[in-house]
Amino acid sequence: QVQLVESGGGSVQAGGSLRLSCAVYGYTDNLSCMGWFRQVPGKEREGVAAIEWDDSVSYADSVKGRFTISQDNTKTTLYLQMNSLRPEDTAMYYCAAGRRRSCRPVFLDYWGQGTQVTVSS
Repeated sequence: QVQLVESGGGSVQAGGSLRLSCAVYGYTDNLSCMGWFRQVPGKEREGVAAIEWDDSVSYADSVKGRFTISQDNTKTTLYLQMNSLRPEDTAMYYCAAGRRRSCRPVFLDYWGQGTQVTVSS
């Protein structure tokens, strides 16, 4: 079993930065995909960034050049550095992981409880 615990959310003004962290507990071997998702009430969950099974990185077009996903050497902490934040980045941010090669949400087995990010104009 794997447990994911996010932290680092908060309220910032537009143009500011936040760094989200996701601590990974439990049996972490063979986690093929780790990623960040976000959701606003009433809207569909959106993929933000992911580290794929081959260590390649993918980003949503809306965050390219502003957000950076990374993980520590032991792969027990996942990060999301968010710069140049915009009001439209306001959402609950979730960390997720899975053992299958796809990073599509339906294939991700483990989800954190979320951390709120609020960006004011």
